[in-house]
Amino acid sequence: MNTPLRLTRRDFLRNTGTAAATLATASALAPALLGADSPGKTIGVGCIGLGTRGGDLINAVVAVPGVKVVAVCDVYEPHRQKGIERSKNPDVKAYVDYRELLADKNVDAVVIGAPDHWHCQMVLDAAKAGKDIYCEKGFARTLPEAKLMRDALNKSKVVFQLGHQARQSTAALQARDLITQGILGPVTLVRTGRFMSSDPAHPMWRWYGYYSQWNRPDPAQVLKAVDWELWLGPAPKIPWNERHFWHWRCYWAYGTGQAGDLLSHEMDFVQYVLGHGIPDTCYCAGLNALLNDDREVPDTWAATYQFEKPGRTVTFTGSMNTNAGQPVEICGKEATLRFDGIAHDVNSFTIQKEGYNRRENIPEGYDRGKTPGQPNHMVDFFNCVRSRGTPKCPANEAFIESATYLMSVESHRQKRLVRWDPAKEEIV
Repeated sequence: MNTPLRLTRRDFLRNTGTAAATLATASALAPALLGADSPGKTIGVGCIGLGTRGGDLINAVVAVPGVKVVAVCDVYEPHRQKGIERSKNPDVKAYVDYRELLADKNVDAVVIGAPDHWHCQMVLDAAKAGKDIYCEKGFARTLPEAKLMRDALNKSKVVFQLGHQARQSTAALQARDLITQGILGPVTLVRTGRFMSSDPAHPMWRWYGYYSQWNRPDPAQVLKAVDWELWLGPAPKIPWNERHFWHWRCYWAYGTGQAGDLLSHEMDFVQYVLGHGIPDTCYCAGLNALLNDDREVPDTWAATYQFEKPGRTVTFTGSMNTNAGQPVEICGKEATLRFDGIAHDVNSFTIQKEGYNRRENIPEGYDRGKTPGQPNHMVDFFNCVRSRGTPKCPANEAFIESATYLMSVESHRQKRLVRWDPAKEEIV
């Protein structure tokens, strides 16, 4: 049974209506967006990794006109079967090893939804194979990986999009234009955060196969259905570990905790709006306040970034023990712009002037309809696959994303302030 696309924080379609309407509008009003390839050519897509996030991504792919899922790949048989069902293609091919999918001549582009520890090698191999790439965030686990990926992508001719769908927000684009006009005055403080909590019997990130799904599959059957060695790939070789397989976000060998999973969304959104690049400094403190199971990554993550030239501080506060909210707030000397949610839930904003601000031409908030609607993030990728253009989160922006969140990881590990060396491209 096919599962419908989530209409929540992971909704690719909310800001622009259906993918079909978006692509039809782009085709009718701006042929250059569809560009070099024939608009009638069907793009063959291979989806790699079909678990929690990958299952959502394939739903987003099949919603795009002119695109066909021709291959799916996962090392776990039930996830492969899920991919087959959601592909909406009775002739779809299923693979266990992604390298066999990359060798499939019917695959023009790949969508990578595998755990983070596989991102680097999969991106490098896909670029070498000449496949256009949509890869889920976070970009890389380490800075050397991020450099390898960026450099390989920039040397190749493939189109690359990192999965930060907050960049599809029309409200964000309008806010960026207003801030560029100087209506907030100098922006010296930006506040972001992620808060989530669940009952103690169901700790965050301990779900099975999908967000907030707590029914545990039979471990013996899971082991029979998974290629564990291939799942581990470049990670340290260990015996079968059920918790590492289902709950990989909780362990440093496979990801970067809240840094690459949550902070990256907020910091990338701020980068899209303000464009200030990699921070000069970062101080981050992480703590397991309550979730003292065998997880390695903290349940609490507090990072402070500073950009010295503009005199700007950006904060991120994350907790898995409260549902208190923190929308993105951009605070200027003359006014503060508050979005209506976390990065990829943004749909609007308000502007509050300071009492001493006598300017009369400052809008009160988002002017719906003023800024042209933007294609959702997946449609933007496939538009660029056709036109050979640059999507909204290409390799260089992905590198900024990675360097930024990896600074918080390094600060936490070393328990000190860290600095970005732009000449060496190193965290020092």
